[in-house]
Order: sequence, then C-alpha cells, then structure tokens
Amino acid sequence: MANAAAKFSVKKRSGGINITPFVDVLLVVLVIFILTSNASIPGIKVDLPKASSSVALEKPKTKAISIDNDGHVFLDAYPVTLQELEERLRTEKALAPDFPVIVRGDSAVQYAKVVEVLDLLRRIDLNQIGLVTGKPAA
Repeated sequence: MANAAAKFSVKKRSGGINITPFVDVLLVVLVIFILTSNASIPGIKVDLPKASSSVALEKPKTKAISIDNDGHVFLDAYPVTLQELEERLRTEKALAPDFPVIVRGDSAVQYAKVVEVLDLLRRIDLNQIGLVTGKPAA
C-alpha cells in the first residue's frame, strides 16, 4: 500500500535547468537563418567599380550577369558564352517578359566586353538593366 501511494504522490522536480525549449528555439532560428541567407542574387566575386550613389535593383527574378577581370561572362554564377547568354535570356524573356537584369563588371575588365553585353541586352529588348557598383571607401 505504501508503494502505491509513492507512485501517485507529487513528484519533485530534479535539480537542473530544462534546456529543451531553448534548443527548440535555437533550431528554429537556425532554420530561418539558413533559408534567408540564400535569398540573395547569385553571382561570381568581382571587384566592382565605386560610385557615390547607388540604387538597389535586387528583386526575386533578377538575373545577374557578371564579367570577371579576364573577360569571362557568367549568368547567375554559371559561365556562358555570349551566344549562350543570348539564348538563355531570350528563353527567360519568353517566360517573363519584363524581368530585371543587373550587370556586374569587374573594374579591371575591358570596357568593350561590358559594351558587348549591354548591346546584347538591347538586341533582346530588355528594359530593366542596372549596372552594379560598389560603395566608395569613406
């Protein structure tokens, strides 16, 4: 009988801190951080020229064209030739006619290469084009 009373009596909490809710919150914060850290425009690392003022053109369907210092062209971090770039952009324009494009040219790249890319964008008849610059050193 005493044994049965011991089973149904009020149990005392053992010493220590219950960290289960804390771990749950940390895992949720970690998942949110992972999801939002990948929400930027993909691209290749280039040394951008500096400008005194700049406007953000980052939108969900923005296509990023990068030109590195060797003159290689990348579309969303994938290397492409100018012909492949034109084909892919025409395909994208068929799906969504008015999508923004940003051009990220390395500051050491030949100006003619950037003009070739801009001329290609004009031939495709894309209107939302932005040139990415870095912030000047203060």
